[in-house]
Amino acid sequence: MAIVQVTIVPLGTGSPSLGEYVAEVHRVLEQSAERIKYQLTPMSTIIEGELDELLAVVRRMHEVPFASGASRVSTTLTIDDRRDKQGTMEQKLLSVEEKLKR
Repeated sequence: MAIVQVTIVPLGTGSPSLGEYVAEVHRVLEQSAERIKYQLTPMSTIIEGELDELLAVVRRMHEVPFASGASRVSTTLTIDDRRDKQGTMEQKLLSVEEKLKR
């Protein structure tokens, strides 16, 4: 299982407001909810699942701003693919919270 942080920035939109683009990209995640987990944050989106599925979802997400009129899209990925044991978004947060209690 992998965890991917993805930030998609449409460029050439004519406006500094990107909320409509974010909402459209988020719909791709909703359509994939049975295969992945996701968490929207103020600056990026975190998705969790099998790496091949995550990369396919990111590809679909990347295309959304183009379909909505953006002339350029910058997508940044960070992939956490740990193979010695299964980790989840929740597990990673709990691990840090435990350490903060010490």
